[in-house]
Amino acid sequence: MGKDIKIAHSRKFAELRKFCTVGVVISEIGLRDRKKAATRAALSGAAARLARALGIECVTADAIASEAGVSTRTFHNYFSSKEEAVLAHFEQSVHDWVDLLRARPEDEPIWDSLEHVVVQIVTAPGKPLEETAVMMDLVESSPALLAKKLEVHLRVTRLIGEVIAERTGTNIDTDLYPNLLHMAVGSACKASIDLWRSGKTGASGPEELVRDAMRQLRQGIPQP
Repeated sequence: MGKDIKIAHSRKFAELRKFCTVGVVISEIGLRDRKKAATRAALSGAAARLARALGIECVTADAIASEAGVSTRTFHNYFSSKEEAVLAHFEQSVHDWVDLLRARPEDEPIWDSLEHVVVQIVTAPGKPLEETAVMMDLVESSPALLAKKLEVHLRVTRLIGEVIAERTGTNIDTDLYPNLLHMAVGSACKASIDLWRSGKTGASGPEELVRDAMRQLRQGIPQP
């Protein structure tokens, strides 16, 4: 009987050791992924800062790597070009939209969810609206960045449409609704930001314009 107890204890210890080993491996993988994400974000941020300050034509991979405090080889491990690095912020913004939309209550009307997300995007304290707008201008003024943005756009904006389709019981591949809705809301957001930056509106802030844009969309954009 004593032998059976020893065997049972031995098995339990082996299982515990295996569990702890798995936990350590998962923890190490998580830490590694966080470090990679931080390095990617640092490189993208450096690329955006340099592009805003110097113009994309004057930016090099070496300069971006130096600004981020890493080697040029590290830069090329994460990005194939300076344009891709600059536009990484755009791709991340799309993922932010997706995460915010997924976080909304499942039974919330889709228009309410989208308005909440758009308002949160334009009022986020950690992402100054003016900085975002400057990046938009930079992309629009550079043929190389614009061409690269189209590639990224085709790859990632579908993600928003997929979430809308999930929440509305539609199909992004066969139904117009999710595709039309996410394009309309994105355009409304850009129009609001452009009008706010023009300084010609009496709105108190971009949030007021975004809410007005969403109201008009809900009403079918009635003629004034």
